[in-house]
Amino acid sequence: MSTTTVKAPAAAAAVSRPAAKRINSISPTSNLIVNLFFFIYSCACLLPVILVISASLSDENAITLHGYSLIPRVWSTAAYHYLTFDMHKILTGYGISIATTVIGSLIGMMITALYAYPLSRMDFGFRSFFSFFIFFTMIFGGGLVPSYLVYTNLFHIKDTLFALIVPGLLMNAFLVLTTRTFFQQTIHPSILESAQIDGASEFRIFFGIVLPLSLPVMATIGLFYTLSYWNDWFNSLVYISNDDMVNLQYMMYRVMRNLQFLQSNAQSSSAIGAAEIAKIPNETVRMAMCIIGMGPIVLAYPFFQRYFVAGLTVGAVKG
Repeated sequence: MSTTTVKAPAAAAAVSRPAAKRINSISPTSNLIVNLFFFIYSCACLLPVILVISASLSDENAITLHGYSLIPRVWSTAAYHYLTFDMHKILTGYGISIATTVIGSLIGMMITALYAYPLSRMDFGFRSFFSFFIFFTMIFGGGLVPSYLVYTNLFHIKDTLFALIVPGLLMNAFLVLTTRTFFQQTIHPSILESAQIDGASEFRIFFGIVLPLSLPVMATIGLFYTLSYWNDWFNSLVYISNDDMVNLQYMMYRVMRNLQFLQSNAQSSSAIGAAEIAKIPNETVRMAMCIIGMGPIVLAYPFFQRYFVAGLTVGAVKG
């Protein structure tokens, strides 16, 4: 009797191992197709970046005659040399952009989490009202003129660092709803109830339990806030009139507009002026500014990649 009892599980295990092996194994053809697909996709993502770097290190006349190429036909650093004339403004713009991005992202992440956490609690009586309140802002907005009057005449933030942080960027309704969903599906109510029974306050529960368990979604919304603040130039255009307070993106936008203006009015200038304007690199300077502008984001993105997918796919599979 005991022999039968011992042999039956062994036979079942022997039968299940090949089946499990067949299920878990991937054929070489499928593996090759998947790897080939991701290789092509990676090249499609990297080639534009390589092309921009190559164009920024190319000679302006070579681009005009032969177009863009992955390897510069004629090497030249004239575009970067042209940008060094405004090195002080570039460094100032870098400082303003970094300060705006760091401060705005941290404040935005904290406000988003503080707003989303009560909405995820089923025992919060006004969760429906505040959910509709934040959702309403995704559909309707006050408009540019009322917003400008409120921020400049009521809050008096014109020509300050808050003008680059608060208007339109400090809080994102979509990220609030994403964070709320993460709290609902990841943090079990029994954990919060146990903490309440032990005498923990709501702030202790939020900062001691909820936030440490929410690193994926916090990294995800932090990446979104970082990209929004770093790429923003509109707030500098509307709310900043002091040249020493503009961020890097708006400064590069203004340089591009000045180059376009000089190129379009070169024929109406004198012969000497037209010759000097013709020497200014136009296309290569644009590419060099792209490289300068995207540098910090390219370096920062790998640190967020660890949690980015987990934060975006929250709630996709519910166990």
